[in-house]
Amino acid sequence: MQMTKKSTLSWSGYAGLGLGIILIAYLFRQVDLQRSTELIASIGLSSIFIILPFFTLHLLETFAWTRVFPSSIVSIPFFKLLKIQIIAETVSMTLPAGVAIGEPLRPFLCNRFLKIPIPSSVASVAVRKLMLGAAQGAYTIIGSFVGFSLLQKVSVTMLGFEGLGFIMIAAGMVVFLLFLFLLLLLLNGEAAQNVHRLLMLVPFKRVKMWLFAKESGFLATDEELKSYRGSYIKRLFPVMVVYLFAWSTLAIESYIILKLLGIEISFLEVLTLDIAITMLRTLFFFIPSGLGVQDLGYLAFFQALGIPDVLAYGGAFVLLRRIKELVWYSFGYGVMFFSGVHLRDIEGAATEAS
Repeated sequence: MQMTKKSTLSWSGYAGLGLGIILIAYLFRQVDLQRSTELIASIGLSSIFIILPFFTLHLLETFAWTRVFPSSIVSIPFFKLLKIQIIAETVSMTLPAGVAIGEPLRPFLCNRFLKIPIPSSVASVAVRKLMLGAAQGAYTIIGSFVGFSLLQKVSVTMLGFEGLGFIMIAAGMVVFLLFLFLLLLLLNGEAAQNVHRLLMLVPFKRVKMWLFAKESGFLATDEELKSYRGSYIKRLFPVMVVYLFAWSTLAIESYIILKLLGIEISFLEVLTLDIAITMLRTLFFFIPSGLGVQDLGYLAFFQALGIPDVLAYGGAFVLLRRIKELVWYSFGYGVMFFSGVHLRDIEGAATEAS
């Protein structure tokens, strides 16, 4: 059963990676690469500012994560947790089917580096993930309302009708309500036991034996989740606000890049296109880092906004974002290997969670 699941994840992950490579290759055949590289070279040392919003994003996410651990965990070293955040996010965004590996890696690393019990870490990771998803929905709703007229305007060029504003608001509401429902379901104190009971219906002897062996872990996770009862609204609302700021750093990064390239564009316009691209990237979660999908999305928006010489400036924008990711994720793998975390550990964590 584990082998089948691992094989399925591998094939879907590599299929997503292959599709991303095809899309990015198509994109680079369309843009003016020579002019794009000239624009990038003209920025010089100012390009260092491009990395700051992404670093801020991880600081905010780490701070928010410290606030969603069960009450049994009273002391969490921020910078050690930041290291885990960087490693897990690097794995999630770069490996095929990375999210399915990166999320189980978090409890494993919390136990290894911080000596936090696995049930407590699993509870925090589950709450963190659902909070992050709900925050994305709220971010999309707010941004869509603020940039509604602009979304409707570019919708005519991109879709042929004025409907993108309504689509984005509806998408944001669906995402927000879905993750909020799952969060409330999780915090009822019996979510892990319910999952265990459901899995016990699987008609495979080896799976049932594994589930019997892990039953105490499911029960312990539920006990940790019960600590949120009666206080989770007061505790988690500030976390939601932090996650909203975290999502906005992506728009700030895009705005900095565009201004460095000399493009006259307002932050509202950047925020509006960013919420749409972020949602698009979420829909294509199986493609590592949204490779090709978000790049073509940005180019389409730039064309709809009427940015001059879009094949050069759009190409420069996409290249700068990808270079930033290459630098950042190289740093992430450096942190991982210097911390003594290896690929076999990642595979072990994923297998343990399967």
